[in-house]
Amino acid sequence: MSDVSPAEVIDEAARRRTFAIISHPDAGKTTLTEKFLLYGGALGAEAGTVKAREGRRSATSDWMELEQQRGISITSTVLQFPYRDHVVNLLDTPGHRDFSEDTYRVLAAADAAVMVLDAAKGIEPQTLKLFEVCRDREIPILSFINKWDRPGLQPLELLDDIEEQLGLTPTPLSWPVGADTEFRGVLDQRSGDFVRFTRTARGSTMAPEEIVDPERALTEEGSLYEDAVDEVGLLEAVGSSYDEETFLAGVTTPVFFGSALTNFGVRLLLDAVVDLTPAPTPKPAQGGEPRPLDAPFSGFVFKVQANMDKAHRDRTAFFRVCSGRFERGMVVTHEASGKPLATKYVHTAFGTDRETLDQAWPGDIVGLVNANDVRIGDTIWIDEQVAYPPIPSFAPQHFAIARTTDTSRFKQFRSGVSQLDEEGVVQVLRDRDLGDQAPILAAVGPMQFEVATHRLENEFGAPVELSMTSYSVARQTDEASRAALRMMQGVDVLDRADGSMLALFESPYWLDRLVAERPELTLEPLIAGAS
Repeated sequence: MSDVSPAEVIDEAARRRTFAIISHPDAGKTTLTEKFLLYGGALGAEAGTVKAREGRRSATSDWMELEQQRGISITSTVLQFPYRDHVVNLLDTPGHRDFSEDTYRVLAAADAAVMVLDAAKGIEPQTLKLFEVCRDREIPILSFINKWDRPGLQPLELLDDIEEQLGLTPTPLSWPVGADTEFRGVLDQRSGDFVRFTRTARGSTMAPEEIVDPERALTEEGSLYEDAVDEVGLLEAVGSSYDEETFLAGVTTPVFFGSALTNFGVRLLLDAVVDLTPAPTPKPAQGGEPRPLDAPFSGFVFKVQANMDKAHRDRTAFFRVCSGRFERGMVVTHEASGKPLATKYVHTAFGTDRETLDQAWPGDIVGLVNANDVRIGDTIWIDEQVAYPPIPSFAPQHFAIARTTDTSRFKQFRSGVSQLDEEGVVQVLRDRDLGDQAPILAAVGPMQFEVATHRLENEFGAPVELSMTSYSVARQTDEASRAALRMMQGVDVLDRADGSMLALFESPYWLDRLVAERPELTLEPLIAGAS
């Protein structure tokens, strides 16, 4: 491999911005994602078309068939595009709280997040759950109040909602002039300008922006402009101003108002992503010692996805580059097995579309095709050994026994269940005596079962039936406690593919009593999932 200087690695890392988008379903996350691509030049003249040598392709990030049927994001998607001499890695996350575990894994690869809120609804229960995932990952959050061109709550009411429910202090960096059909533009707190927007046909092209001086704005916009100025003055009086230190610490959230559908405010938000969110920094390895950005290449896998390309039935492991330069064709070491791993087939993703990638730098996301032994949380490296901390699993709260209804398709059923387990679609628990005959699927939320059933039947041709169990809570245990627990009524101990054991309980009260009365038993809590 060619030599690369430490300065080149540092410079390239400084150009990267890697962030995730989170939101409640229907808040407009997928629309905003597409408009980011439009402003980044990744779309053609109109939103919905992608520049490519092969011609025009769909730009949607919701590529899975079930997602298109349900109109929600179920899987996370990786999108990369250039903007202002930077390279933006956008991680689009599932919008439903049942998939908060997938969101957690994606956020392990992100340096910041954009939280999209519906102007008419503010903080919703599912938004709160996704925010809690962000807080667990300790990443800074930008907030975008979307659909401001429709009837909604008052702006100050929305700020109060953010502060009261999330415990974040909102610091608006844009403030709306007008609302609903009278939404004229925003006061840009960073520049001090009034930015007036002009609608385009169906929001398919970038919204023309006009910088209007205060005197003309007061004449042309009247009370709408005057009211906005007064509200900004009130915010300044109570000290609601942007502070970099508190933003990066996750104490405050810069807030932007706009409409993704009409492109109002999209540029200001994307500029803030580049200007305010952090570039990649050294990631701590196990033991706590950060690996320098200019150390030899290393990365960790945060997502595995099968059958993105139905024509080839492939399996892609997505990893984030943490240090050094990655070059296609290099032979890396798979930390979990200690074996060499070839990297001939790698790509950068754009939804379902992808393009062969020759090199990548810290912060970039790389798809490694058909690395069948690689699992979520695995580390890969060259030259200097490193292991990054594993990505924890959430505590499942729903449990169902899975069986194929066609015994002639058992091989496909077993293969499909293993694949879903590797991807983290569901956690798969097995009884040592039954093996793959009747595995228990464990999930944070019931929609995960719907996805698992759909994929088993449509991708693997294995018709399946699920039987819900009476288990409601799980704890991690060990071999020393297994025998005693299995003797108890209402408790079972099952194995996960990663070698850990979960004790399942029908009653949380019985679990609490057992913890109190039998302290010698190992019953460790997992990360709390969505409730």
